[in-house]
Amino acid sequence: MTDSQWWRPHRHADRRPALLARNRIQRAIRDWLDANDFTEVDPAALVVSPGNETHLHGFATQMIGNDARAHPMYLHTSPEFAMKRLLAAGETRIAAFSHVWRNRERGPLHHPEFTMLEWYRAGQDYTVLMDDCADFLMLAGHAAGADLLRYRDATCDPYASPERISVADAFHDFAGIDLLASISPQGRTDRAMLAAQAQAAGVRCGADDTWSDVFSRVLAERVEPHLGHGAATILDRYPAPEAALARRAPDDPRVSERFELYACGVELANGFGELTDPVEQRARFTADMAERARIYGETYPLDEDFLSALELMPPASGIALGFDRLVMLATSAPSVAAVIWAPVADPG
Repeated sequence: MTDSQWWRPHRHADRRPALLARNRIQRAIRDWLDANDFTEVDPAALVVSPGNETHLHGFATQMIGNDARAHPMYLHTSPEFAMKRLLAAGETRIAAFSHVWRNRERGPLHHPEFTMLEWYRAGQDYTVLMDDCADFLMLAGHAAGADLLRYRDATCDPYASPERISVADAFHDFAGIDLLASISPQGRTDRAMLAAQAQAAGVRCGADDTWSDVFSRVLAERVEPHLGHGAATILDRYPAPEAALARRAPDDPRVSERFELYACGVELANGFGELTDPVEQRARFTADMAERARIYGETYPLDEDFLSALELMPPASGIALGFDRLVMLATSAPSVAAVIWAPVADPG
C-alpha cells in the first residue's frame, strides 16, 4: 500500500483499525512510564546539529534572528542531545514520544518523519533497558489484541522472553566470522582480515569498503535475517568501532555497551550504556564527520552545548525505539506509513 491519497474515505476506513490500535499502544506505554516514575518530556525539534553519525542525513532549514540574519538549523533526527542535557540538569528518569526527521530514508520500514520513543535511566545499567523492551512488546501485543507480531512472512511472540546474543557470537554462528579478531584492544580495526572472512562467507566486498562497510554488509546479509523469529532478539555488545554514543564495556575494550532489539527480522530499538566522556565523544564525532566529508562531501556542525553538558551528565542508560515499527508489527501492517495517521506525501 502506498501512502498517496490515504485521505480517501475507503482508504481511511481500511487504515483506521491499525491507527486506533496505535493510540491504544501509545496509551498503554504512557501508563507504564507513569507507573514506573518516568517524567515525559517534549524537546524542541529545531537544533543546531542533526547529529554526527556518518550516514545520518538531516533536514536543513534556516532560522531568521532578530538581526534579520539567517542562521543554519536542522530538524532533529533524535531527541537524544536534548534529553541528555536534561539528565545533566538533574532529571533521573525521562521519556519522550518525539517526531523526528531523517532524509534519504523512505520505504516499508522508513519514513521521512516518524515517531521515536526514547527513554533514559540515570544511574542504572543498560541491561535494565532490555527488560523495558520486553515489557513494551507485551504491552503492544495486548493493546493491539495480537497473539503474534508479524512482518510479511515472519512472526514473533511478544509475550516470550527475548533471546540475547552478542554481535561476536552472531557473526560466528550465522557467518562463520571471528569478528573480534579484527579489532585490537585499543579499538583499531583490521579491514583486510574482516574482508577476507566476509568473502569466504560469500559476502561481496568492494575494494574501497572500510571495516565498517564490511561489518554492516555482513550484519545486513548474514545476521539480521535470523533475528527476532519466534521470540525477540537482543543483539548485544556491538564492536567498539560501532559504539556510536555508547561507552566501551569495562571487561573488553573491543566491544561497547550497545544493543539492538529485533522482532520479525526488523530492528526496533537501539540502546546504550551512555558515554559521558566529552573528550572521547568529540573524537568520535570528528572522525565520523571526516568520513562523512569523504563520502558525501559535507559535514554537520558539532553541538558544543551538548558536549559541554556531558561533563555534568551522570552515568545513565538510554534507548530509542521506532514506535511506528512497533505498531506496524503489532497490527500486521505492510509498512510504517500504514500506521501513521497522516503520512508525508512523496514529492516524486
